[in-house]
Amino acid sequence: MMMEQTARVTTFLEVEPDVAFTVFTEETDLWWRRGPRFRGSHAADSVVRFEGGAGGRLVEEDAVGVFEIGRVLTWEPGARLRFEWRGRNFAPGELTQVDVRFEPAQGGGTRVVLEHRGWEALRPDHPVRHGQEVSAFLAMMGMWWGGLATALRSQAAKAIPPGRQG
Repeated sequence: MMMEQTARVTTFLEVEPDVAFTVFTEETDLWWRRGPRFRGSHAADSVVRFEGGAGGRLVEEDAVGVFEIGRVLTWEPGARLRFEWRGRNFAPGELTQVDVRFEPAQGGGTRVVLEHRGWEALRPDHPVRHGQEVSAFLAMMGMWWGGLATALRSQAAKAIPPGRQG
């Protein structure tokens, strides 16, 4: 039996879960970092966005066209978001999944837990792995999502009501 391969990142946002969910899903292009490390498009003006709720899509769009990163599988505002994930170098049918939970934190704010799972479905020599062993690859993916989580935290801070920042 193959072990599940999951990269997990947790961050804290000083906004309530419904606001955290909105920032994640409606301000995606503002927190999703730019550049070749974080975006598949080489265009400086590409846009990453969620389209619709459950059954919708996560896409990256540039002047060349729209790339579907994945379909939204679960859309529970303020609680949970789950979507498929495929990189530009994935073959048809190769998919992983991202599960994001927005958990109320004691004393206010939101604990965001993101798990990117299903990497075991991709062959060991898949190009996305960059030749790394499983543990190194999952650590790299955790750092990648960690960079995005830091940017998400910065974007969410803009939604904190005046006088509550601290």
